[in-house]
Amino acid sequence: MKICILGAGKMGTWLTDALCLQHEVAIYDPDMERLRFVFNTQRLTKPEEITEFAPELLINAANLKYTIPAFESVMGFLPENCIISDIASVKTGLKEFYEKSGRRFVSTHPMFGPTFGNLKELRQHHAIIIKESDHMGKAFFKDFFGSLGLNLHEYSFEEHDKTIAYSLSVPFSSTLVFAACMKKQDAPGTTFRKHHDIAKGLLSEDDYLLTEILMNPFTVGQVEKIRQELKHLIGLIKDKDTEGLQAFLKKVRENIKE
Repeated sequence: MKICILGAGKMGTWLTDALCLQHEVAIYDPDMERLRFVFNTQRLTKPEEITEFAPELLINAANLKYTIPAFESVMGFLPENCIISDIASVKTGLKEFYEKSGRRFVSTHPMFGPTFGNLKELRQHHAIIIKESDHMGKAFFKDFFGSLGLNLHEYSFEEHDKTIAYSLSVPFSSTLVFAACMKKQDAPGTTFRKHHDIAKGLLSEDDYLLTEILMNPFTVGQVEKIRQELKHLIGLIKDKDTEGLQAFLKKVRENIKE
């Protein structure tokens, strides 16, 4: 299959590496510097070159802030039969964009970062494929993600954003609150160090990505649950309610059972 990757960031270059041995792949980025270390792949810097390459599938790997603008910048250079695709972690506005475009599309969300020492580690990760996507597009990504051993899930656009509100917004919010309260520890405990490492990893992400995930319309309800549980815990501690605290610990242990 002829595949064009849009954007030579971390995820875009990872996708080229993962796809180039089985497909004819090109990667487009107007910044030639970002293409210096891309191999086994055609490097494109002008939109006219996309027309010459004539992709059957375009995978938009631009940063979340630029996903729709990146699509708009190349739409006039794509063959009519080209399926357009995104891998965005928040789908706000994309359903409407696809409907307006009139093109076949496939929307997915590989729920992992782009840097791995060993692809076998992907077997513990997950990927979401949007139900409303084109049948052939879904088949392609099911095959691709399946070959990596990913656990696949099929959700609608709305179900996806509800899931992300829980699976990303809750840990993001909890980690941000931890970091906001944090002060330097000369002798940090093991749990503190682990939380500190998680916070450092989270805060290394792009600010716009973090903002968009937290601004997901379904996030507020999930974060409100954190506030309610924290208020309950504070009450137990203030009242020195040993039995209540033990019941609370029993409940949360049940919550984290595999």
